[in-house]
Amino acid sequence: MTPTPAPVQPLPVGVIGLGDIAQKAYLPVLTALPGLDLRLMTRDRAKLDRLADAYRVPARFTELDALIGSGIRAAFVHAATDQHVAITERLLDAGVDVYVDKPLDYHLAPARRLVEQAERLGRSLAVGFNRRHAPGYTQALERPRDLIILQKNREGLPERARTLVFDDFIHVVDTLRFLLPGEVDQVDVRYRKKGGLVEHLVLTLAGDGFTALGVMNRLSGSTEEVLEVSGGDSKREVRNLAEVVDHRGQPTVRRRGDWVPVARQRGIEQVVTAFLDAVRAGRTLDATDALRTHELCELIVERIGE
Repeated sequence: MTPTPAPVQPLPVGVIGLGDIAQKAYLPVLTALPGLDLRLMTRDRAKLDRLADAYRVPARFTELDALIGSGIRAAFVHAATDQHVAITERLLDAGVDVYVDKPLDYHLAPARRLVEQAERLGRSLAVGFNRRHAPGYTQALERPRDLIILQKNREGLPERARTLVFDDFIHVVDTLRFLLPGEVDQVDVRYRKKGGLVEHLVLTLAGDGFTALGVMNRLSGSTEEVLEVSGGDSKREVRNLAEVVDHRGQPTVRRRGDWVPVARQRGIEQVVTAFLDAVRAGRTLDATDALRTHELCELIVERIGE
């Protein structure tokens, strides 16, 4: 008789911080994936019990040391940005592979320290740049990209440079870097600042035969995200990560299917799965490229001024 294979043990995974991004984007994905032994952590006991009850998660923690001591192999860090470094350092030191919401930190030096620590310890460190996995954006890699324009606008939300750039514009910076067809040899930053708050920001990245523009208007009258890539007498437009319009003569429009989850449309499902697959396979994920995005964000802040 062929012996019965041993059952595969669920992967013990911690989720640290149960705020808005965890609730909207990550918990619905993680709790639907098979083969995970989820363990939730937040210092807010009422929130912890409410969400753990809703998702039927029995393992609940209010202290990081207790969560680490439970034997987790991987962790998703969704705590406030100013807590990322301290939490991630302890996880890496404990031999845990870590996925962190962007940014690693509001300043470059601590972010670099985390990347170096992960490399030294041989642990995975992944940063939540989900747009690199969003179908509308990954499919843009198939197109000529002589000119790339990405707008991510907001309504009535001017903000100080460092938090605007590292909390929000970082998605624009990283997505442009992901789509660039070559090396950048020119960086230009233009902005409007009033009363210490940035109202709009334009980043230009240029290289041999291409130009990329990242635009954020915090007084645009609407919340929207629009990507355009063009070249070879054709253009592809992606609106709010859901609607794809190809322009070559008569435009053709493709919209997200009615049953396609928003998390898949935005790349959350794919980036989570990629991280967990690497953990299971013992494959180390390197955050060096994510650090380059943080370096460019620091340069932008320096150009604008705090």
